[in-house]
Amino acid sequence: MSDIKVKNIEIKDGNGQDTVNVHKQKKESVSIPDNLPVLPLRNLVLFPYNVNSISVGQERSLKLLTDVADGNNLLATIACKDQHVEQPNPNDLYHVGCIAQILRISPAENNKTTVLLQGLDKFSVNAWLSEIPYLRAKIQVVDDIEPEEGDVEAEAIRNNLIKSFGKLINILSYLPQSLMNSLTQTEDCRQLVYLISSSMRINIKDAQEILSLKDVVAKMLKLTKLIQHEMEVLELGKKIQSDTHDEMDKAQRDNVLRHQIKAIQRELGEENGQQVKIEEYQKKIEASSMSSEAQEQATQEITRLEHIPQSSSESGLILTYLDWLIALPWKKTAEGILDIKLAEKILDEDHYGLEKIKQRILEYLAVRQLRQHRQLAKPIENSEPSNHIRQVREGVILCFVGPPGIGKTSLGHSIAHALGRKLIRISLGGIHDEAEIRGHRRTYIGAMPGRFIKALRDVGSNNPVILLDEVDKVGGDQRGDPAAALLEVLDPEQNREFRDHYLEVAFDFSQLMFIATANQLDSIPAALRDRLEVITLSGYTDDEKLHIAKRYLLPRQLQENSLQADELTISDTAMIRIIRQYTREAGVRSLDRRLGAICRKLVIKIAKNSGESLIVNNGVLEELIGKPPFSYDVAERTERPGVAIGLAVTAVGGDILFIEASAMLGKKGLTITGQLGDVMRESVEAALSYVRSQAKHLGIAEDFFEHTDIHVHVPAGAIPKDGPSAGVALITALVSLLTKRPVCNHIGMTGEITLRGLVLPVGGIKDKILAAHRAGLTTVILPEKNEKDLSDLPESIHDEMRFVLADDVNTVLTEALTNKI
Repeated sequence: MSDIKVKNIEIKDGNGQDTVNVHKQKKESVSIPDNLPVLPLRNLVLFPYNVNSISVGQERSLKLLTDVADGNNLLATIACKDQHVEQPNPNDLYHVGCIAQILRISPAENNKTTVLLQGLDKFSVNAWLSEIPYLRAKIQVVDDIEPEEGDVEAEAIRNNLIKSFGKLINILSYLPQSLMNSLTQTEDCRQLVYLISSSMRINIKDAQEILSLKDVVAKMLKLTKLIQHEMEVLELGKKIQSDTHDEMDKAQRDNVLRHQIKAIQRELGEENGQQVKIEEYQKKIEASSMSSEAQEQATQEITRLEHIPQSSSESGLILTYLDWLIALPWKKTAEGILDIKLAEKILDEDHYGLEKIKQRILEYLAVRQLRQHRQLAKPIENSEPSNHIRQVREGVILCFVGPPGIGKTSLGHSIAHALGRKLIRISLGGIHDEAEIRGHRRTYIGAMPGRFIKALRDVGSNNPVILLDEVDKVGGDQRGDPAAALLEVLDPEQNREFRDHYLEVAFDFSQLMFIATANQLDSIPAALRDRLEVITLSGYTDDEKLHIAKRYLLPRQLQENSLQADELTISDTAMIRIIRQYTREAGVRSLDRRLGAICRKLVIKIAKNSGESLIVNNGVLEELIGKPPFSYDVAERTERPGVAIGLAVTAVGGDILFIEASAMLGKKGLTITGQLGDVMRESVEAALSYVRSQAKHLGIAEDFFEHTDIHVHVPAGAIPKDGPSAGVALITALVSLLTKRPVCNHIGMTGEITLRGLVLPVGGIKDKILAAHRAGLTTVILPEKNEKDLSDLPESIHDEMRFVLADDVNTVLTEALTNKI
């Protein structure tokens, strides 16, 4: 066993910044056991009294650190003889090392760990005890032989060492000047040697020799020799640098002569291939009609190219950059269609309904047509805009929001067709890298522009329709936030000068028409959402689905399955049954798949020569596509008190919710299940508080909660649910339970409630009503202030359903419960 005393000394550089902590003796002592785990060091020798930070990544070394950190924080360090050995064994290590104490362990990048070690004392290995799970050895502390007090020779060697190292400090920039003060204050020769050794950049072999020497005087002599050798190398380096400077002057002279030779060759018509290529690029740049900024940047790159050898890799990078600048459609604009009637005809042929979107596209065309007409009539001198700050915005940035399968993406294709422009579809779902939008900077190997610049080059015009699909599913990580990069692209005030990181020059995006699609607005960042003109698309009614199936889906399925129009006939009643009992969706994707299945049944029939046509009615549906997967069980589920039907909006459209309440003996207990979010759980508590406060008016015993536990459950527990719009349904279910009056099985309801019983407006009314219609409900109770939303509904919904507008809970309960209060 051995003890060592430690004391802290701070060493600062010339700017007064801490650089390293050197530990000297102090009153505290560290007890060192005679066997320790061994941590092999690569490219490093740890000296006593010094602190070093090392990076650890091997599994056995991480295991060693974990075990030591749980114990006495002591370990043995030994340098490797061969720095390239991945898993060193005892034969790969030196015999002498340094005992270390762990000061700090912290995680680092690339699954590595950084550990801060303080050297305590030197040791030698007596025997190796084990290699698994890590190296462990029996050690013996080795004391260095220090010079006796008053030894004149040792004092002279010490002073010479300090003087030599002081000269080295003046030459080497990485050694702080304040280090000299610490050296002169260090009286212990042993500590002086280890301080200087840890400060210099010594190779592993020499550093290990200094550590292994027992005589401190021998250590000082060895270190002095190394310092002198280092100074000789530095002096020689200065001489070489001076000679190199003279050679550089000669190289500059040669460069001037080469330029003169090129000028002579140009006059004689003897230009080389590089010069011919440069002139070709200069002609392409002039013909490309690029902006003055881009032309200036291209000219600078041409100038660089003239001074770079043709075989250089930099030459290829410059040529690739110039190719991108030249290929972009700086002023190439597609003519497009400005005939409003023709555009309206194309939109009607491609999509059924969607009147708001069609009207917005026609407005855009009308504005462009009128602007073009009046600009032609203006004098030339008045053609420039008078306001250079707020210039005319020509592009359109629309965002179609709605459930899947209602035709948002296909609508983008239809709009491009109606405008007579090319369409670029950029799928943003799952993008995490900002460089996908802005491109990579040219400093990186393999750098390239972002998706927008690539798309414009491919399409060859500066005014295509760009469809940004699934904009609500953009992600972000350590590589940046693509949604933030889209802010500049989709801002009409900024996108006139969009700067891709690769191009580093401005490109005008103001002529582009952007159409974004999304299933939900909530997941789009607020700043990005503010730049979009949002158009909400709700689900289709049964009547609309019938028309879409007959006009679009069925003809397409017939064509895809190589069938003639007269070979398959589906009656309207069969189509309605498919819509209601074989699909339950806001869009028409499942309906399209069902029609495809029927078509394939006919194809098999034709292939077997068992028939050449098929007439589909209700009687043969189950034979063709199986039993209906959906049925309306509303009446069965609401026949008992305590069940109400709420309406909700999800990412796939509207839906109905069965809200169930149950009572049992207990004492003021409230249980809420069904994976409800915080807002919906608070709605349950508010509903219960209202029922308790109005118990007498509702015909309920005022002390019912004193001996009752209430359980509120919303089925489909695997699906998260949240929001305040289920408030009226929650109150209705509770009152129905406590008064034993069932809720009418044909009524659905939505609305937020207050503790005073007011019914507040909510969103998604159209989607909710369409969901109620699909479920077979005939009456919907909704907040009175949502009356304005009823104008968005088709006439068929108004004809088939009844709407009750409520401003307080009493109106809701009067209408919903089977017996009036």
